[in-house]
Formats: sequence, C-alpha cells, structure tokens
Amino acid sequence: MEVLTKLEELNRRYEELDHELARPEIVSDLAALKKFSKEQSELSEIISSYKKLSSVIEEIGELENIISEGEDAELVGMARDDLAPLTERKAKIEREIKLLLIPRDPNDGKNIFLEIRAGTGGEEAALFAADLFRAYCRYAESRKWKVEMMSVSNSASGGLKEVIALIQGQGAFSRLKFERGVHRVQRVPLTESQGRIHTSAVTVAVLPEADDVEVNIDPKDLKIDVYRSSGPGGQSVNTTDSAVRVTHLPTNIVVTCQDEKSQHKNKAKAIKILQARLLDKMEEERDSEISKERKSQVGSGDRSERIRTYNFPQNRVSDHRIGLTIYRLEEIMEGKLDDLIDPLNVHFQTQALKDTFAN
Repeated sequence: MEVLTKLEELNRRYEELDHELARPEIVSDLAALKKFSKEQSELSEIISSYKKLSSVIEEIGELENIISEGEDAELVGMARDDLAPLTERKAKIEREIKLLLIPRDPNDGKNIFLEIRAGTGGEEAALFAADLFRAYCRYAESRKWKVEMMSVSNSASGGLKEVIALIQGQGAFSRLKFERGVHRVQRVPLTESQGRIHTSAVTVAVLPEADDVEVNIDPKDLKIDVYRSSGPGGQSVNTTDSAVRVTHLPTNIVVTCQDEKSQHKNKAKAIKILQARLLDKMEEERDSEISKERKSQVGSGDRSERIRTYNFPQNRVSDHRIGLTIYRLEEIMEGKLDDLIDPLNVHFQTQALKDTFAN
C-alpha cells in the first residue's frame, strides 16, 4: 500500500504538470517550459507502469468477484485460469515500479571526466595507468562514446603519470561511476630480470561534467598563470607560452593544461576540469553529512578505497566490494568491462532498493 500511495502522489503531480504545460504563460517562458517538461518526462515511465498496474489490479478484482460469487461453474473455471497469469503480471509490474522508484542519481545522464593517476610502484604504476586508460577507451569505443583528451603527463617508460579525458555519451556516468578508487595490479614488470611479481597501484576518479548553472565560477576567484609547455609536444608547443595553470583561490584547487598549442584552448579545458572538480567537492561535502550506512548503500564510499585487483599471472581480476572474481583478465584489459560493471550496478541498485523500502 505504501508503494500505491507513492504512485498516486506521483500521478497527481503528473496531472498538475499537464495543467501547467497547457498554460500560455508557461509556454512563453522557455526556462519554465524546459523545467516542467523535463520533470514530466522523468515521470512518464513510472506513470505508464502505474496505469498498467491499476488496470491489472482492476481486472484481478473483477475475476476474484466472479470466483467468490461462484454462480456459474464454467465462468468460475475460466476466471481461475485467467487469474494466475494476471497475478504474475502484477508482481512483475510491481518489481519494475520498485526499481523506477529508487531515487535517481542526477548525474547519471552526464558526460564524465575520467582521471587516472599512477600511484605506488613507480614506472610500473605508470605503465598500468596507460593500460587501464586504454581499456576504458576501448570500452567507450564499444558504446560509441567520444573520448577527448584534456591533459596528459607521460612517464619516461612510455606510461602515464596522469591522464584526464572527457568521455561524452549516453550513460557514461551511470556506467563508470563505480570505477573510482584505487586499482591494484600484480604482475612481473618488463624491467624485472628475476621474474618477481610486483604490486603497484593507480587511482581512478570519475567526475560528472558540470555546467555553468551548477558551478558558476567568479573570475575574481581565479589565478591564471601561463608558461612554456614541458616535455614532448612538438616545436610550437615547447616554444610558446601556451600552457595554462588555473588556481581556484577559495579552495586552492589547481588545474594545468598544456596539450593544446593555443593558450585559450588550454584555459578553456582547464576551467571545464575545474568546474567538474568543484562540483565533485560540493557533492562530497554533501555526502559527508549522510550517515556511513547510507553512504555505503548509495555507493559513494571512500574514494581512496582499494576497489579492485588485477593479477596477471593468474589471469584474474577481483572486485573487493562485491566479492567478484573473473578469470578473464586479458578480455577485461581489452575493454570488455560489462562483466565487471553490470554486477556492480545490480549490487548498488539492490542496496538502494532495500534502503528505499526499508520502512
């Protein structure tokens, strides 16, 4: 009954939105029209399911009346035959509705900034950072997402000290948001002559792309430095002051970009990354006000947590949060990540479902 009460409230709101969207003053106000249309669109799927459920409940009630009256044996038999599949359909719709009632992450439809940094392990960590970034790029390619390099710092061995990329595509954040954390690798480095297995680590951050409405940066809060790019990059990159360092004074967050030949392009990229980091900081502060139990259920968790181990000698990858182990590491490193991502999404969705209907 609690679910039905919630559905009735949402249905009333849906009808209110219908009324609002028909008003001339709303139609002429683009901001209000966009706001109400978006809210109605988000409700449309659950309202559709609610109407299906209401129809099935009505049909079940009619059949139960026929059975309880028992006036016509043949009619009662037919009603009993029809009742079983309708009851199953009702249960299926109720399960779908419960999933739809789980509070949605407002960032799920957003593009992301993927940041990978080499951690403990020196050059081997940098090499694995490059391997992991390649796996994510392959995964993005399989889903027809666009990957745009924002900033990269190469290591002497050809690995990556740090890489930041903007991944644009439907569902990018919802699919990759649980990838953030510490990824540990166990393998024999190319430089290891004795064949000993080394343990290294990289950190992964997944930040939703922020827009100007969510994070409005006051230019007075920014300190912008320009300097000559360092490292490989070609003649023009290294001979002009095209590199940009942006410091957000209130938070002391620093972003540097030097990959573009244009100072203006580097500045634009740096500010986009800064907006994403500020949004992430705001959300992290908000999450810190939530209880630890609730945080674990919505999957925000500790971002410094070791989430996964990649063991190359055993061709094994293990996700420590859900106790999942897969012996197809080579496939995983080729970007076939759904076997890791799907169970994670199911796990956190189940936790959120339990929390939503705990009372």
